[in-house]
Amino acid sequence: MTKITRKDLEIISDRDEIRVDGLCREILKDFHGSLLERGTPPLEAGSLAHGADYFLRDYVVSARRENILDETPGLIRRFAATWYIISTLEPSLDELAGFLEGARALFSFLHERGLVSSSCLSRAEQECSDLDFYGKRIESFWDINDDGYVAWEAECTLKRVR
Repeated sequence: MTKITRKDLEIISDRDEIRVDGLCREILKDFHGSLLERGTPPLEAGSLAHGADYFLRDYVVSARRENILDETPGLIRRFAATWYIISTLEPSLDELAGFLEGARALFSFLHERGLVSSSCLSRAEQECSDLDFYGKRIESFWDINDDGYVAWEAECTLKRVR
């Protein structure tokens, strides 16, 4: 894997987003290859890479324009508890669990490469494992009435707090 730094993944402009998306494709190819080298069955490796791809390129880069190496607390939680639910026609816990397994494996890969800290990996593992909470979020989303979305979204907001 080409040495990638935090600065390489910064997104300020549309051009940066396109460049970072390309770098993320390279990271994901290396991630997939490393899974295969470890003996992960091809179907499982592909599934983990697919989940990591959706989380990284669709959410982190495209929707949030964030830097995966910034180690942002709650990034996975906001993905799973709000963004995935409102961005998916028929959100399901089974599908979400697959994406979270990919994200968890990706953070492990990034940690092994020295790109994220041990505390970031621990936080990612914790956020990826909160399936009961995410299941309740999906159920409560379907139960929203009238103007209840505002309160539902506020429980795990996508708004940037600076």
